[in-house]
Amino acid sequence: MNRNTFDSPVTLQMVLEALAFATDAPVSVKEVCRVYAEVVGETSLPSEAAVEEALEELNDSYEIGGHTMRIQYWAGGLRMTTTESVAPFLEAFFRRERRRHLTKPLMETLAIVAYKQPATKAEIDAVRGVDSGYALRKLLELNLLAIFGRAEIIGRPMLYATTDRFLEEFGLKNLDELPNLRQAEELLGDAAFNEERTRLFMAKGLEMGDGDPSSPSSESTSTT
Repeated sequence: MNRNTFDSPVTLQMVLEALAFATDAPVSVKEVCRVYAEVVGETSLPSEAAVEEALEELNDSYEIGGHTMRIQYWAGGLRMTTTESVAPFLEAFFRRERRRHLTKPLMETLAIVAYKQPATKAEIDAVRGVDSGYALRKLLELNLLAIFGRAEIIGRPMLYATTDRFLEEFGLKNLDELPNLRQAEELLGDAAFNEERTRLFMAKGLEMGDGDPSSPSSESTSTT
């Protein structure tokens, strides 16, 4: 019996759902088409438009059936996600595990790289005021950071940048969805970032509003 012969037809919609459910990383539309054609034995790849149509039909069926699953684009591919309505329950479930892995030093290091990337270890150490070697190694192990290359300066130090896994873990479609610098400081809640944040604001051409602890006093002395 030919392995490509099925008792019942396997649709592109079914294949898309299975791949999105079974894979840890987002799967590209092209990969969905390739896998479908390879197994079913079609002479030509399904079109990307056909995958988009299957995606829309699947999500419609989930919504009509009252299911919390959805297949959405994340970090350049498609993956199974859940609706916002169940987010608090998932957050409660995963909170302890996430806290165990991402300690404050790891979060600090990750935040610095996210906003300065690509960044060298020396740049990260300068902001944190301590050696970041262990934090960088751990974040590399967790696949939240990757080596981006080497800086064109003396010594050619390695450059670090965030990964697609970083986007997935923090629910971001791309780096443009990172919180702005003011929000980031509030999330970190660390006064040690004030000076570096000020420099980053200036580098990005942003203005710090009234009440910013690191901005000059807005009060002026009247003269006569």
